Amino acid sequence: MQRAKVLIVDDSAVIRQVLSGIIAGDPQLELMGAVADPIFAMRRMEAAWPDVIVLDVEMPRMDGITFLKKVMSERPTPVVMCSTLTTDGASTTMQALDAGAISIICKPKVNAKGRLTEDATMLVDTVRAAARANMAKVRPAGMKAPPAPPPPPRHTADAVLAPASARAMKVTTDRVVAIGTSTGGTQALETVLKALPPVVPGMVIVQHMPEKFTAAFSARLDSLCQVQVREARNGDRVLPGIALVAPGGRHMMLKRSGAHYHVEVADGPLVSRHRPSVDVLFRSVARAAGRNAMGVIMTGMGDDGVAGMQEMHDGGAFTVAQDEATCVVYGMPKEAVKRGVVDKISGLGQIRQDIMDFSKSH
Repeated sequence: MQRAKVLIVDDSAVIRQVLSGIIAGDPQLELMGAVADPIFAMRRMEAAWPDVIVLDVEMPRMDGITFLKKVMSERPTPVVMCSTLTTDGASTTMQALDAGAISIICKPKVNAKGRLTEDATMLVDTVRAAARANMAKVRPAGMKAPPAPPPPPRHTADAVLAPASARAMKVTTDRVVAIGTSTGGTQALETVLKALPPVVPGMVIVQHMPEKFTAAFSARLDSLCQVQVREARNGDRVLPGIALVAPGGRHMMLKRSGAHYHVEVADGPLVSRHRPSVDVLFRSVARAAGRNAMGVIMTGMGDDGVAGMQEMHDGGAFTVAQDEATCVVYGMPKEAVKRGVVDKISGLGQIRQDIMDFSKSH
C-alpha cells in the first residue's frame, strides 16, 4: 500500500518537530516536509504535491485561510487544520471548514510538545482519514456542486453505559433522531440540517470534533438553519425543532423521564477511540427510545457507531446509512452496512426526506 505524503505548514518550530516525528513514525504516512509558512509550502509543492496538508491557521506572510482557499481553487487537497484551543481559534477554524478543510486537530497553547505526543494516535487517525477523503464530495463555500506511541485501550460503550437489561418503552408521544458522523461530517450535517423545516423530531448529534470547536460549529449551523442548533448542556430537553450537538471532549447520552427526553453530558474514557462517541449516543438512544428513534450514520473513517446502531436496530429503531457515492470517507456507513444493521441506504440529499418520513410514520 502506497503511503500518503504529508506536508506540515506551521510557523512554530516545536510544532513542526513534534508533528514531523509523529507522521514519520507511522507506517501508512510519509513525511514530505515541514515548512514555516505558506510561501515556503507553495515552493515545495511546485516540485511535488502532497496527499494531505496539515495547516496552521495563523502564520506570517500568508494566513492559513488564504492559503487553504488558494489550494482548494487550484487543486483540491485534503487539509487538516491545526488550531489553538481558544474561542477565537474555533471561530477562525469554522471559516476553514467552510472553505473546504476536512478535519481539525488541536494545538495546545501550553506544553504543546507533551500534549501533541499524548494525542499522537488521534492525530494519526485524523491524517489517515483525510488521506482517504473523496475531494469530489467536498464543496467549499462559493463552489458548486518520534514513533507514535501505542494506541490507547479500545473501549466499547460498556465503559460508559452498561448493556441494557431490558428494551425501552415501546410507546411514547415523542420521537428522536440520532445522527453520528466524523470526517466530512461538518458539511454533510450542514446539508441535511439546512434542508429541514423548523418542526421536526428532536435531534441528538455526535460529530467527532475537539472541545471548544463544537460550540462555534453549532452556532454556525444555527445561523444557517430553520431548526435550532446548539451545543448540548447537561440536562437539556430534547424537543421538536431542536438539534443538540455533543460537546467536544465529552460523551452525550439520551435519557428519558416519563415520555420526555433529555441529554446527559458526561466525562468518560475514549470509546471506539473517540469522545464524544457515536456508539455511546446510539446505545443510549436504543435504551431510552427503542422503536421511537431513528439512527443515521454518515461519512467518517472507522467503525464508531456501528455497535450502537446494532443495538438501535435490534430495538426496533429505523436505521439509515449514507451511501458511498455521497460520502467524503465511506468508512462508518460501510461498516454498518456490512454488519447488516441498516434498514436503508440513502444519498446525502435523501436523508432529509428520510427524517421527514420518519416524523410522519406511526
